[in-house]
Amino acid sequence: MAKFFITTPIYYVNDVPHIGHAYTTIAADVVARYHRLKGDDVFFLTGTDEHGAKIAEAAEAHGQTPREFVDSIASRFQTAWRELDISHDYYVRTSDQRHVDGARRLLSRLYEAGAIYKGIYSGKYCVGCERFLAEDELTADGLCPDHLKPPIPYSEENYFFKLSSYRETLIRAISNPLDRNHYEIEPPARRNEILGKLRSELHDLSISRASVKWGIPLPWDESQTCYVWFEALMNYVTAIGFADEPDTFATYWPADIHLMAKEILWFHSVIWPAMLIATGLPVPRKVYAHGFFTLNGRKMSKTLGNVIAPRELVDRYGADASRYLLLSEFPFGIDGNVSIDSFNVRYNADLANDLGNLVNRAVSMANRYFDGTIPIGAVSATDVDRDLASVCAALSAIVSRALDGLEFSTAAESIRGAVARTNRYIDTMQPWALAKSDRERLAIVLAHVLEALRLIGTVLRPFIPNRAESLLRQIGVDPANPGATAWTADRPITRVTERPEPLFPRLES
Repeated sequence: MAKFFITTPIYYVNDVPHIGHAYTTIAADVVARYHRLKGDDVFFLTGTDEHGAKIAEAAEAHGQTPREFVDSIASRFQTAWRELDISHDYYVRTSDQRHVDGARRLLSRLYEAGAIYKGIYSGKYCVGCERFLAEDELTADGLCPDHLKPPIPYSEENYFFKLSSYRETLIRAISNPLDRNHYEIEPPARRNEILGKLRSELHDLSISRASVKWGIPLPWDESQTCYVWFEALMNYVTAIGFADEPDTFATYWPADIHLMAKEILWFHSVIWPAMLIATGLPVPRKVYAHGFFTLNGRKMSKTLGNVIAPRELVDRYGADASRYLLLSEFPFGIDGNVSIDSFNVRYNADLANDLGNLVNRAVSMANRYFDGTIPIGAVSATDVDRDLASVCAALSAIVSRALDGLEFSTAAESIRGAVARTNRYIDTMQPWALAKSDRERLAIVLAHVLEALRLIGTVLRPFIPNRAESLLRQIGVDPANPGATAWTADRPITRVTERPEPLFPRLES
């Protein structure tokens, strides 16, 4: 049994969850479920980032203490993930004592390794970004490009991580697959961006703040708290027992995939590996940064009023359909656009009309023509039979390759193709006519349809776990043991359900 450790970023609790958070988390969940179904020992981690000046400001604005504020927002993330059927193994909160203890231990190791020193930092600090901005990052008017506010001139004595010392080490680690610290950055365009920045210049990183009280005090100087972005990265090891469960930590570290949006790639592909190398810990195997998406062609923004909460999708489409829709709209690694209109069209076309109708037809025909007993003998007798069997037999390998490469839309497209081919097979074979003229041939046709559905339902389990279970159960297959991923000509005799259960009720405009 291989181990597989996958993480989402921990989401900052200055605001409530939206579909951008859901996009990353659903993707990670699909991959985690896929690996569990392969028999791997999976650890799937997600959580919330709960320290920093921005959180303290937000809490004050809401008339709450920082603890009260982060508790209220973290619970909303946890509720959102329950509603989307996210199967994480652990939910880390950086305000929990377990994380605090683990982070302080890792900070101590960095300090004892000589990777941290004291100095004076002067710069322009954006509270909204929780970081210093270089001059070339500001607008022509000297504003933060994201918050359109002037950063605050800031100077104080704090501690620095010797990030610049690891420039050549990181370049080698990224570039050379044989390097002892090698890690992948994907997609390739992101890797090239990071290497380009590393080859130009790399500065040491200020890692503490004297003025921020809502944070983790440094173990060697408790008058300063750890910079929130530096501390947050440590969750990936604190959550699996770095400080308190050495056996669990040894089992799962290093991470197999850190999954995130591209805006935080620098922290995960440069700062985090440097921290690990400095402490003698293995680096993650892969860092994958997906693209952004716009809504109706516009960036999601509270000001524009176009931010969509996960619950809005679940209320309209259900959890499984929401998962499918978010991952099937465009390739995962690039920027793309979504809209409620496009979701509506895809829901009705892919899920209600094609897949849902296929299950309804198959179950109804088995009941009508064979009293609910599934005919045995999906032995292909014609070219049309063989064509359907070939398409569906290849499905598992195609979906596996796609999910190994995080190509969710490719996997979805191959499943859609198999569904469409099965519907066309029914239309071509016309079982309603065969019922009057050739019962033996009818049995073969229906056996082919049900075997195709078994294979389709099997590969759909990571994407739509509850509806895939319903599909398999309706056609007489045990969802916990659906059988081989190859085409099976002779299945044990079982029965379909007495009447079809709609998988995805059609949306009415």
